[in-house]
Amino acid sequence: MPAMGVTTKICGISTAEAVTAALDGGAGWLGFMFFAKSPRNLEPDAAWRLTQGVRGGPTKIVAVLVDPDDGEVDRVAQVLKPDLIQLHGSETPARARAIGVRAGAGIIKALPVSEASDLAAAAQYETVVEHLMFEGKPAPHADRPGGGGQAFDWSLLAGRRFQRPWFLAGGLDPWNVGEAVQQSGAPLVDVSSGVERGPGLKDPALIRAFLDAAKSV
Repeated sequence: MPAMGVTTKICGISTAEAVTAALDGGAGWLGFMFFAKSPRNLEPDAAWRLTQGVRGGPTKIVAVLVDPDDGEVDRVAQVLKPDLIQLHGSETPARARAIGVRAGAGIIKALPVSEASDLAAAAQYETVVEHLMFEGKPAPHADRPGGGGQAFDWSLLAGRRFQRPWFLAGGLDPWNVGEAVQQSGAPLVDVSSGVERGPGLKDPALIRAFLDAAKSV
């Protein structure tokens, strides 16, 4: 059978060069991080400037937040006007829904995974979010809930069916994304540190390589 490819989200973007590489390669989503502890953290106005050539096209804009209060939700929503908000904290299903309504945006809920039982959490969120995201569970003493390049056993997702489209994330790079998709059956993939030459430093060549690899799966 011919390769079908999967659609890709490039997350933690902070430069115009990274935006250009992602758009040129056909990324489906661009993610912008609003979390002070992340090396990819941006101010909303900086992200807004980076997205001016994106609006109205097929690529969607995602704001990544971690347990945000209403003030932070309002600030990001009003300035960036994202298509989707990706939640990476301990937000409950009710809180996730409330954030989406408040921001006028769809929700991607990231769920950390290290064993099969962790996938059960998806059932609580499927009726209130637009997308699920399964990523490697961070180390016990990590100061960030994601973005550390933690992979997990991709085969845990093989044959699973969910009510919402879902992303595979964590530890992906241009060299393993094909195997990850084949093992997991993921329809969508998300990458951040796997296309960087240093913490928070996106490499346009690695972005292009990742997008090419995802298309050829």
